[in-house]
Amino acid sequence: MLAKIQKWGNSQGLRLTKNLLADAQLDVGDEVDISIKDGIMIITPAKTFRGKHNLKDLVARIPENYQAEEVDWGTAVGKEVW
Repeated sequence: MLAKIQKWGNSQGLRLTKNLLADAQLDVGDEVDISIKDGIMIITPAKTFRGKHNLKDLVARIPENYQAEEVDWGTAVGKEVW
């Protein structure tokens, strides 16, 4: 696929087709890592350390008998207001 680098405000950018992103398993808003090796630009999906989670999936993992408890964090040490 040929693309042209275009100016957008004070930046430059490339427009990528929907099919190209789908083939790379990327979507709008995904973070990518851009590196240069021997004059070739390489774009790869960013490796996230925290990862992106789906709230519904996380909540589904909470045991049914779970009871939240109040936690005592001790006395204030600064200008906290309790």
